[in-house]
Amino acid sequence: MTIAEVVPSLLSGLDVPGADNTLGLPAARRVVLLLVDGLGHELLRAHAAHAPFLSSLPDRSIDAGFPSSTATSIASIGTGLHSGEHGIVGYTFAVGDEVLNSLTWSRAAEHGHDLRKALVPEVVQPHPTLFERAAAAGVAVSAVAPLLHRSSGLTRAVLRGSWFRGVAGFGDLALGAVAAVRQDRSFCYAYHADLDTIGHFYGPGSEEWLVQLEFVDSLAERIAARMPAGSQLVVTADHGMVTVGERIDFDTEPLLWQGVRVIAGEPRVRYLHVESDEVLPTWREFLGDRADVLSRDDAVEAGWFGPVSPLAADRIGDVVVAMRDEHVVVRSQAEPSLSGLTGMHGSRTRAELAIPLLVHSVASV
Repeated sequence: MTIAEVVPSLLSGLDVPGADNTLGLPAARRVVLLLVDGLGHELLRAHAAHAPFLSSLPDRSIDAGFPSSTATSIASIGTGLHSGEHGIVGYTFAVGDEVLNSLTWSRAAEHGHDLRKALVPEVVQPHPTLFERAAAAGVAVSAVAPLLHRSSGLTRAVLRGSWFRGVAGFGDLALGAVAAVRQDRSFCYAYHADLDTIGHFYGPGSEEWLVQLEFVDSLAERIAARMPAGSQLVVTADHGMVTVGERIDFDTEPLLWQGVRVIAGEPRVRYLHVESDEVLPTWREFLGDRADVLSRDDAVEAGWFGPVSPLAADRIGDVVVAMRDEHVVVRSQAEPSLSGLTGMHGSRTRAELAIPLLVHSVASV
């Protein structure tokens, strides 16, 4: 059971053709799906006392896709497809001659260079979205997310088909989500980012993170309290997070450069586009039990990306490096801010892959 199945399962209760309830979720005619960035299932269980409302809901988890990264998971939410199908295969990935930062839709390590003209979002991710399908079936579809997301490349790529309401904080997010499901057959995707941001800076489980979790719990409870009769609030996440341990620096380790033409991904999962067959054994020997180092073919065969289309295959890279435990491969010179973060995600540990799927149903009058 994966994040790609969440929206189709919810839309089945809204009579959208072709939407199957593979997750067995309760049917409702008015649905708010609240995605809390960085709310891993293991983290929520470990700190349940700081989230009494969320922890009061039936405890259920599903898997985020691989890589366990925000853009990848949101693409799976929006399309109902795995990363190997929709092609948003991580935080950064190669598209032709460009390395795209999928969150900022800019060149990786060059955030001021907008690539929406060079890499048209609707071409990078060409599959119809579930929101488009739902809207065509007569469902009132909304997205409630930070104001800056309105015109972003990622929003165009994976959330098109929804009516976008930009918000500035907890208050208008809560009220906007509730307002979006006032009418029959309505669906709202709502997104909150700050728990992930706090986790990156201070680490998941830190005192700062726990206070933010309390705020998130209050947000969810306030949305639930205002939902109309016969509606449903579903809370999930895009990934969990680990606190960084050992940092292996690609930029200062010449052995790792040899034969690597392009390096993409992020510190917990790296894609290597190579010019030499020696790259894979070199990285495998260097990293040892700190990582799973696979060829693209072996990673695809292992099912890491789900079914893989030609669209996504070249973006994955020739070698895939998935870090174990809390190890990371950073780039201190090319990615100084990213390299210094305390909390990270992207790899295949349960702490990163397991996400909650929590349902609060409001009884009909």
